[in-house]
Amino acid sequence: MDKKIVEEMIELAMEQLRFSYTPYSGFKVGAALLTKDGKLYTGCNIENAAYTPTNCAERTAFFKAVSEGEKEFQAICVVGGKDGVLTEYAAPCGVCRQVMMEFCNPDTFQIILATSKEQYEIFTLKELLPLGFGPKNLA
Repeated sequence: MDKKIVEEMIELAMEQLRFSYTPYSGFKVGAALLTKDGKLYTGCNIENAAYTPTNCAERTAFFKAVSEGEKEFQAICVVGGKDGVLTEYAAPCGVCRQVMMEFCNPDTFQIILATSKEQYEIFTLKELLPLGFGPKNLA
């Protein structure tokens, strides 16, 4: 993936931290999702006192994109940390990985985990969700 695009996605994901609603955990997460045709959608995590209705940044970005007709994606960048301080990679939770399986090719979809524009790693969905269950399993 082009370094300039990766850096732009990291910057956008980091900007989303300021919109994070995390009064319970204080763990802020931001995401930037890249469609196949180059559009970017962003998301932040939104907590809820009942916990179960909480929505992760990754799913927020996916749901925004899908609600606008997008269904083909090439990459997502995820950043996060306590009080928005990025000290370690914030990998997607299992539910978010499952949402990715619904819309993405696990062999080619890339997940960028970053703490800065200089410090990041890129994984495929298959690396983070081996033997994942998706639409092809039901065909």
